Amino acid sequence: MLLGQNKLTGSVPESLRHISRLLDLDLSFNSLSGYVPLPLYNMSSLRYFSLGSNALAGQVPSDIGYSLPNLQVLIMQNNNLAGLIPTSLENASSLQVLDLSNNSLHGRVPSLGSLAKLRQVLLGRNQLEAYDWQFLASLTNCTQLTKLSLEGNMLNGSLPGSISNLSTGLQSLLLGSNRISGSIPVEIGNLVNLTMLSMENNLLSGGIPATVGKLRNLFILNLPKNKLSGQIPSSIGNISQLGKLFLDDNDLSGSIPGSLGGCLGLVQLNLSYNSLDGFLPKELFTGPSLSFGLDVSRNNLTGEIPEEIGRLVNVVLLNVSNNLFYGVIPSALGGLSALSSLRMESNKLQGPIPASFEMLLSIQDINLSRNELHGNVPEFLERRTMLEKLDLSYNNLEGPVPTGGRFLNSSLDVILNGNKGLCSSSRSSKLALPNCDGAPETKNHALLLLVLIPLVAITSVLLLWFLVTLWKERVFEFPQWKDFAITKFLCFIAQPKRSEVQTLPRNCETLKKVSYSDILRATNCLSSVHAISSTRTGSVYVGRFMYDRSLVAVKVFNLNEAAAYQSYFTECEVLRSTRHRNLMRPVTLCSTVDTGNHDFKALIFKFMVNGSLERWLHCEYYSGMPERVLSLGQRICIAADVASALDYIHNQVTPPLVHCDLKPSNILLDNDMTARLGDFGSAKFLFPGLIIPKSLVEVGGTIGYMAPEYGMGSEITTGGDVHSFGVLLLEMLTGKQPTDDLFVDDLSLHSFTHSMFPDRLAEIIDPHMMREESQPGTEVWMQSYIIPLVALGLSCSMKSPKERPGMRDVCAKLSAIKEDFTKSHTGSQLAV
Repeated sequence: MLLGQNKLTGSVPESLRHISRLLDLDLSFNSLSGYVPLPLYNMSSLRYFSLGSNALAGQVPSDIGYSLPNLQVLIMQNNNLAGLIPTSLENASSLQVLDLSNNSLHGRVPSLGSLAKLRQVLLGRNQLEAYDWQFLASLTNCTQLTKLSLEGNMLNGSLPGSISNLSTGLQSLLLGSNRISGSIPVEIGNLVNLTMLSMENNLLSGGIPATVGKLRNLFILNLPKNKLSGQIPSSIGNISQLGKLFLDDNDLSGSIPGSLGGCLGLVQLNLSYNSLDGFLPKELFTGPSLSFGLDVSRNNLTGEIPEEIGRLVNVVLLNVSNNLFYGVIPSALGGLSALSSLRMESNKLQGPIPASFEMLLSIQDINLSRNELHGNVPEFLERRTMLEKLDLSYNNLEGPVPTGGRFLNSSLDVILNGNKGLCSSSRSSKLALPNCDGAPETKNHALLLLVLIPLVAITSVLLLWFLVTLWKERVFEFPQWKDFAITKFLCFIAQPKRSEVQTLPRNCETLKKVSYSDILRATNCLSSVHAISSTRTGSVYVGRFMYDRSLVAVKVFNLNEAAAYQSYFTECEVLRSTRHRNLMRPVTLCSTVDTGNHDFKALIFKFMVNGSLERWLHCEYYSGMPERVLSLGQRICIAADVASALDYIHNQVTPPLVHCDLKPSNILLDNDMTARLGDFGSAKFLFPGLIIPKSLVEVGGTIGYMAPEYGMGSEITTGGDVHSFGVLLLEMLTGKQPTDDLFVDDLSLHSFTHSMFPDRLAEIIDPHMMREESQPGTEVWMQSYIIPLVALGLSCSMKSPKERPGMRDVCAKLSAIKEDFTKSHTGSQLAV
């Protein structure tokens, strides 16, 4: 009975047990819910049993290995199964495929070494633990094993050397997004038939063993987001069939081995976020096509970019940003006809923008900012019809900027600030540049000022001397200036010098000095027109400093409130102690006194152009706000960003840091919709002996998001943030605030969602989100993404702290969901 990939709903009928001698039962990829009837597990004739990708709950029966003695294939992935994996499966001697991935199974991975016919073991994205890794040693007896998938679990400890004794026919080994530490065993080189080795997002340390060069059949080597150090082994160049190599976000050093040019099948290479130095090897561009992309950003690479890079004629993404490259931009880049994104910012590149760039017909994103380029902005850029973003800021470009074609289109994001010589020949240009025809007039004005200024100065001095003489003779009294409105103006232009206390972060970045006068000028004397938000402890203003065209957000603390001082010092300590892409960090601060000699304290942040998550989820509450909708992909990405930030402050900051006030208004979105967690004014470092708060006021936080145990006098823990994150995740998926009028008495967002889960989720999911997605995929997305996301939100927002997962596990699950969504939905709005 093969009924997979239909639109069946309801429960699995128990009457199926009456079909005698049923061999194959496939009900996968439907919308079935409820529990699997126990009699179905007693149909001893079954060989193929597939219930995957539904919304089934319950547990796998403990005796399944005995009750289905002829079972060859068991597929129950992507459901809501809980409990343990039955050890009785060790007796299912005919079993060939076991797929229980993407459920909520926990506990020990059973030893399956007695199953001689076993070919695939797929247990990824659960909550399984390794204990002593005995299960891995037992699998060495499964000589037909070709795929072992355990990614996205809670496996910890070091990989045992017995991994080398797994079947030599093993093709896929997936261990990513766990807690595996220690080094990669050198014996890994014995698995000579591996085509995919994935150990990303773990705690692996030490070097990459040179023995990986023995894996001649490898197509994907995926080791990012670990703590690997040392050099990239040159032996990797022996893997001529290697297609994708991901070593980003580690601590690798040394030069990029030229032997990688021997990987003739290489289509994607990511070495970003390491400490690599030396030159880009020319060999890298003579063999591999690198058609999917080359990313060597965020390293210490130097030298000139070789002309040979022009041989990558099919490359789509090229990122060499944030290095130390110098010299001119190779004209050969113009021959990369398939290039979509070119990132070369933050280097020391010189010379003009190559004329050959006119041949980049597919280009969508060009970033050449923060270099030493000179010359004009080429006119041909206005004819690049696919161009969406152009960033040439902070160079030495000069002359008129193109005003036609794409430069007239408001959809093109053009950033040119920091080039003092640029001008616009069109008065209607949307770019904030001086007019090119204003130069002669400026010269005349300058000559006039040279004459007038000395005359005015001399006259003013003589007048002042005359007035002082009369005053000494008591001819008249000066008026009381405090009664005049001009006082504010005089105070503004005659500020005494104040001491600006600039806290230096631990990473030794030097902060820009900002005075009280600078802040007044940037915000028009802290005008209410510039105010973005206001709370009891402070207000946030948007402004722009005279020396910078970029907008900033200035958080001014209301020091009349006692809690404001603590809030300020906490945020400063967070600034010193943290560094993460998903945290809002001040770019500088100001600690001084105002005109009345009162303490003045402010933090200055980069202005987040897309505002807060609150304004996207509930734009109907903000007058004048256009209706803006977050797609499912964007919500997944934002949730993953926030989870990454919380995982960082909980598990990688010492002592751990608890935010204490996680909510949508404290999550800001930058220009590419990357989420950044802000407002650490209520945050607490978990120092030993931290005093238990006596009231909710001392905890901080917001009603609806605050963990319930805080109301009962419990100590502050990271579990409080987990609860807030769970509520936030449910809010992002349902579009309902936890303080909605619907939630009265004992009904909360958690209990309301739980009552509809999973059968009636479609009734409560934010309808705006689903309208943004293509309708044919809605049902699959409900099963594959929305149900797992809601389940995660519910587990995080459990009343008991002991029932909530840690943020490391939450982050791993969300990373897996994001990765799966990205792979399955190319072209979606999800940022990768």
